[in-house]
Amino acid sequence: MTLSASTLVLNRHWMPVHVTTVRQALILAYAGRAHIVCPETYTPHTFDDWLNREIADGARSIQSLHFKIQAPEVLVLSSYAKVPPRGVVFNRFNLSRRDGNACQYCGARLPLDKLTIDHVVPQSRGGETSWENCVLACMRCNNRKGSRTPAEANMKLSRLPERPDWSPRYAAYARSNRPGSWSRFIPAAQLVACELT
Repeated sequence: MTLSASTLVLNRHWMPVHVTTVRQALILAYAGRAHIVCPETYTPHTFDDWLNREIADGARSIQSLHFKIQAPEVLVLSSYAKVPPRGVVFNRFNLSRRDGNACQYCGARLPLDKLTIDHVVPQSRGGETSWENCVLACMRCNNRKGSRTPAEANMKLSRLPERPDWSPRYAAYARSNRPGSWSRFIPAAQLVACELT
């Protein structure tokens, strides 16, 4: 359904800050809180300008009893200037994305519910719960390692754990069906990282 399709939201400095629905994007534009960005020319339009504009060939549109309007792909806010934090939140889902749903000791690819979070330096020895000290491990490898370090357990990590440099903010929207106009605002490296999931 077109009204629930995704629209990229930019702050007033044209930096991506959010993804919303076409419905919400049209409400923001109608209220004068944002401008709709033309995907061909990247020029901002008020709601009235956008409403009176000819719909591009092949573009998604919304039809009502009184008008037909092209669905916005990108929206720029009129006054919001903040930039969301770029860091990746440490959680089980993002850890699974970083480690590719694979045990970092034996390499077995398993569903997330069959993997555990292993502390490389065990918590009993002061190891922190952080990007740099946690990896995914299958239950067999985690049990074998126990409360030892990998060296003590004679186990080798496939790679050292580190904080990822991608952002999951657009992961759900960065698949191949994303509008081409988004690539101008979301770095290609970020989209590639999102598509690896």
